[in-house]
Amino acid sequence: ENELRGKVVWVTGASSGIGEELAYQLSKIGALLAISARREDELERVKKKCLQISSLSEKDILVLRLDLTDRSSHEAATNSVLKHFGKIDVLVNNGGRSQRSLFVDTNLDVYSAIMELNYLGTISLTKHVLNHMIQRKKGKVVTVSSVMGIMGAPLASGYCASKHALQGFFNSLRTELTDYPEISIINICPGPVQSKIIQNVFTENLAKSIENSGDQSHKMPTNRCVRLTLVSAANDLKEAWISDHPYLAVCYLWQYAPTWAWWLMNRMGKRRIQNFKSGVDADASYSRKKK
Repeated sequence: ENELRGKVVWVTGASSGIGEELAYQLSKIGALLAISARREDELERVKKKCLQISSLSEKDILVLRLDLTDRSSHEAATNSVLKHFGKIDVLVNNGGRSQRSLFVDTNLDVYSAIMELNYLGTISLTKHVLNHMIQRKKGKVVTVSSVMGIMGAPLASGYCASKHALQGFFNSLRTELTDYPEISIINICPGPVQSKIIQNVFTENLAKSIENSGDQSHKMPTNRCVRLTLVSAANDLKEAWISDHPYLAVCYLWQYAPTWAWWLMNRMGKRRIQNFKSGVDADASYSRKKK
């Protein structure tokens, strides 16, 4: 709370899920907010609730419509935040979409769209904000990656690729900023979280949406994930894995015993595909017994 209170925090993807909950918890802390997404009406709804649950005033929350794929708009958007608040202390790169489709069934333009949104859109916005932080010689860039940026998983090959790309990019960027010790590059890697991300996933073609998102109750509550994200950001952790088991255990296996991880993922992957094809959430508990 002391680290983030009064700081200007720009959150992308703030109209639902993790981004929406970030706005609520940051407003309670007393951070000044710029919230962005494509749906301005949903951002206004989020702002209204932020004002109800916090001591912030109207001018303390800037609603700024933003399309991450429209990279030509990112400089103007950054300037709008700077004009309103005079500074940007924290950028939270949260905008993005997941995927539920097998590679053999998926059109290549889906992979192009995933990379354009999750990867290129994120680093484009970061570039403009980072120029400001370098001038001030301080700031935090918090990127919501995924445990999929650490491992691979079926039904999410394009999503995994985009998150691996973000991990590689920001880990490299961190090494380029050694002359700016007060600029922190922070990667957050959540596992399955209760959010609306499943309802908006890429499928095998751009025109198709997922038919059944399935039960999400077995996943980590969004407010828990966001709380740990803010703790990680406040303490300048370079990377934080935020997940329940068994997914967290698989992350450790992937890191320290990759041969075992590949064997286990092959077994878990079959169940993941079976869940998806039967209309159950792909990440439904792997230990749940059949009735």
